[in-house]
Amino acid sequence: MNTTAIITFIVVTFLVALISWIKTRKHKITTSAGLFLANRTLSFTAVGSALFFTNISAAEFVGSSESVYINNMTVMAWGVSSVFAMLLVSEFVIPVYLKGAMSTTPDFLESRYDPQTKKLVSLLFLISYLVNLLPIVLYSGAVALNGLFHFSDSWNISYGSSIWILVWCIGLVGSLYSILGGLKAIVISDLVLGACMFTGALLLAYFGVRHVGNGDLQQGMHTILTSKTEHFNSIGKTGDAIPFSTIFTGMILMNLFYWGTEQVIVQQALASSDLKTSQKGIALACAGKLLGPLLFMLPGIIAVHMYSNMQNTTEVFSRVVSDVSPPVLSGFIAAVIFGAAITSFSPGLNSASTLFILNIYKPAKEKKGIVVTEAKMLKSSKRFEMFASLLAMFIAPLFIFSNDSFYTFMQKINAAFSIPIFTIMFVGFATKKAPPIAAKIGLGFCFVAYILTQMVFDTGIHFLHVLAILFVVTTAIMLIIGRLYPLETAYVAQNKQVVDLKPWKNRYWVNGLLLLIMVLLFLLFSPTFLAN
Repeated sequence: MNTTAIITFIVVTFLVALISWIKTRKHKITTSAGLFLANRTLSFTAVGSALFFTNISAAEFVGSSESVYINNMTVMAWGVSSVFAMLLVSEFVIPVYLKGAMSTTPDFLESRYDPQTKKLVSLLFLISYLVNLLPIVLYSGAVALNGLFHFSDSWNISYGSSIWILVWCIGLVGSLYSILGGLKAIVISDLVLGACMFTGALLLAYFGVRHVGNGDLQQGMHTILTSKTEHFNSIGKTGDAIPFSTIFTGMILMNLFYWGTEQVIVQQALASSDLKTSQKGIALACAGKLLGPLLFMLPGIIAVHMYSNMQNTTEVFSRVVSDVSPPVLSGFIAAVIFGAAITSFSPGLNSASTLFILNIYKPAKEKKGIVVTEAKMLKSSKRFEMFASLLAMFIAPLFIFSNDSFYTFMQKINAAFSIPIFTIMFVGFATKKAPPIAAKIGLGFCFVAYILTQMVFDTGIHFLHVLAILFVVTTAIMLIIGRLYPLETAYVAQNKQVVDLKPWKNRYWVNGLLLLIMVLLFLLFSPTFLAN
């Protein structure tokens, strides 16, 4: 364990926390809107940074590098193709949420269907966060930090024991961030860490390529671009982790769900001051996603040229950083990884608390005739975040027993919750008379059917194609029910006039440029160019 790297890690982490404290020390949290939505005052840079960094946890660094090392750059499709989904959400979905002054995405389900559907989906979201999102963020952060600092060797303990310790360290710090600072503190950290991430990625690329060239940067570039180029391929075949065809089936659906209905993401956009700000912020986050190949996948390409065989491939990223970087850079990147884990874990906690307090706790108390004050909600939200954090810290180390590639394993679990919820949201947006019973039946059918196809029956079909099939079947079932038992009165969205709904006038040409870059990236990382 290098002393210089440790000192750098501590200094950078302290500075990020200090800046966040200075910027938020006068921001007193006295209402649920302040805790959950930063009082709807975020600028477009804050929204864009928050969206991007909430999405980018240590799982991106760990999972992407591992996938590129053992396979190729097909995993790039998740991030790069998400730009298309993000722009659709910006244009058609966010205006609906802001128009209805919604604090959570299930709020739409209450106005479109009924309160029971809202509660049911809120519970599914909470289960997903508690057993999947939060534990994965903690686990991936622990894996990365252990690989960078080799704690298991330094402490003379087993690999599993070091993961347990690091999971609890990240979880405790992340809990404090969310409980004490709320969404505002998280967003400020995102802005600072975003700048640090891009700086660290460029420096890592420089030192990594130079290491491959035995100290010669030009030779390193030549080696990477002329040998083992099959790892540059982003156009997946049938045997690859992400076949290219899946981009147009299950992947687009999961991306639409993630950016358009996932509470932990949408909450950042709903905290904007108006629609124009939200759309600008989403465009900024899109630009960040297009830099994914540089940020998260180049370390995997470098690893291909450095290691012929690695037993624990989840440590590919941290092993590259540790072996090619000077100690100061290793400590700097470790601080960014730690920060990424914190600023993904904290929004997850914050969003889980938002869903629990506003959609479950408050309605249950009011149903009993109990008045729920702002003070009671704040106190209960902090208690719930403590419970959620502890549960996630117990579950996270168990991911060490997963047999799948980490990134694939993570997406398969996400899919169990995402597609059922997205389907009933989609039908709710697209139709006006589908009744609440259609949503409940569709939700149950899609969830159970997906579990059966992944755990009981071997369909031989890629799980993303299975998702697309279930989406179509579930939608058909809901439409049939809607035709047989339609609502007596068609649904009409109400404008509560909380924020300005005037759209961003320059969005079309900016969005067109983003989509063009997306297509060019797939061409660049294909057999036509680099992967020849």
